[in-house]
Amino acid sequence: MTSDLGTMASSEPEEEEESGTPEEFGAGLQMREGGGGGGGGGGEHPAVDDSSTSVDGGAGGGVQESIVGKEAAAAQGRDENLPPQVNTEVQVLQQGVSKQIMKEGHGDAPPPRHSTCFVHYRAWTESTMHKFEDTWLEQQPTELHLGHEKPQLKGLAIGVASMNAGESALFHVGHELAYGKEGSFSFPNVPPMADVIYEVELVGFEQAREGRPRGEMTVEERIEAADRRKVDGNELFKEGKIAAAMQQYEMALAFMGDDFMFQLFGKYRDMANAVKNPCHLNLAACMLKLHRFEEVIAHCTVVLTEDEDNSKALFRRGKARLELGQTDTAKQDFEKVQKLVPEDKAVVRELRVIAQQEREVYLKQKEMYKGLFKAPEPPLAKETSNNHWYSSIWNSLRSIFRLIFRFQRPKRE
Repeated sequence: MTSDLGTMASSEPEEEEESGTPEEFGAGLQMREGGGGGGGGGGEHPAVDDSSTSVDGGAGGGVQESIVGKEAAAAQGRDENLPPQVNTEVQVLQQGVSKQIMKEGHGDAPPPRHSTCFVHYRAWTESTMHKFEDTWLEQQPTELHLGHEKPQLKGLAIGVASMNAGESALFHVGHELAYGKEGSFSFPNVPPMADVIYEVELVGFEQAREGRPRGEMTVEERIEAADRRKVDGNELFKEGKIAAAMQQYEMALAFMGDDFMFQLFGKYRDMANAVKNPCHLNLAACMLKLHRFEEVIAHCTVVLTEDEDNSKALFRRGKARLELGQTDTAKQDFEKVQKLVPEDKAVVRELRVIAQQEREVYLKQKEMYKGLFKAPEPPLAKETSNNHWYSSIWNSLRSIFRLIFRFQRPKRE
């Protein structure tokens, strides 16, 4: 680890030790094409965590910067809990499946049968508009193996098979090609005979090798495939193609799903985490540039679940929390990083920023409440004058009593 966490804002990936270089895997990967963005204007790139000592060729042409997922929802100013309003032409793919394109793709052709597709999607029941699934909340795309999908996802697979890489679309699927007459009473919870609306983004796909689905790969093959995506993502990132790099990291994470990680232990889990955690950190670095701070926090928290002392995850989460105004928790993250890396200048700068903010808040509050809680003033002359005549009478009476007492004493003697 470098001593200065300021390298998180550099344009070069960090090199880490590794036992070997992954083999070439997944030829035929289709990605969005076009000019890459994210690196202009003289600004600094976020650093990329790289666990490869050698890098194979990149994933091909550039990828156009695009607004997808939460960014698309924010750009439209809509509620993510409801389907988007789309006015494009309705295409009938087959009976029970219709399509409206939300954003054109940039791939050369749709994925062929047996391809492994990486998709993000939200799903609603059409009658009640109840959202029952959202892969964007899970921080990784879903893997859909065309021709081998579950019966409940038949309509979704028909729709995905019509898409180019990078395309976003809205699909209406009849219940016959979704969850059927009986619905689903486990997860997801879908009522009987429910037509379904899908908002889908095809992140990318790779054509099948010898027709083998992902579930039939060995552990080593899956880790190598994920590592290959990570390496490709790092190369794209160096070229300034932030969106393309993010897609590669997301596809790498699709190999490292919770169902797969749950089965691993010992050296295999360590091998998988050596690929998975850098992908989460790299996505967090990219999302800091895109101001997607909630997602930065989510990715960093995933890493900290496995490695609670990961200084990069703490630093990036602290940055995101500070941007969201969560000063107390941001300060906790930075202070922990400072304990781990005492000489780091970037953390000192961030803590100074927080201290300055806290001082400004204190001064504003002091000015705001100035005079509201002033101590009561002492009694003025008016109150004293009101009590003065009582004192005068009392002093006069005392003098009279003294005179009387003096006259009485000689008589007694």
